[in-house]
Amino acid sequence: MIITEDEARAYVAGLTDTEGMARLEQLASLVLEENQRQNLIAKATEPHIWQRHIADSAQLIENVSRETLGPNAQGPWLDLGSGPGFPGLVIAALCPNMPVVLVESRARRVEFLESAIAALGLHKCRVEGQRLERVEPFPARAISARAFAPLPKLLSLSAPFSTRQTAYVLPKGRSAAQELESLKPSIRAMFHVKHSLTDPDAGIIVKA
Repeated sequence: MIITEDEARAYVAGLTDTEGMARLEQLASLVLEENQRQNLIAKATEPHIWQRHIADSAQLIENVSRETLGPNAQGPWLDLGSGPGFPGLVIAALCPNMPVVLVESRARRVEFLESAIAALGLHKCRVEGQRLERVEPFPARAISARAFAPLPKLLSLSAPFSTRQTAYVLPKGRSAAQELESLKPSIRAMFHVKHSLTDPDAGIIVKA
């Protein structure tokens, strides 16, 4: 369990290389700077940005297969309601050669995401600055979402982007098990809950 900023940094460092860590350090700085202009993350979490946001996002890649992250997987990684870039920008920074699509409808958030992508040199990452319902469907290799919508609605909205091979990694906090129970049994059977490394009470809903 990750409980300190130093432990969070060490964990993330174990997932990437020096260049990846440099990108994430820069991302943390960009988020904290922009947070003075718009509310990207809660002020109380600023001193804990590595634990609460970066490591919390980075752990998602350990819940998908190597094939999902590899060059032969179908489609990009799709992140819904990306907001300040968690988890989508973190995933893109860790896997810069993998296509990543961030969906965010709020104009100021879109501006931040686009500027961060340019600053970090994430040439395979792009933003869809509109509601998911208006995005032209494509097959996604993985779908992530943090505080996007209740699980039944999330699965319904993302269905046009999902194939039999699509992985889902959905941080759901303390409501993970409860939200999973709300699904029809035939759908619920395709998912399971993994414990979060950054919060002992939180869960991640996974379909690998």
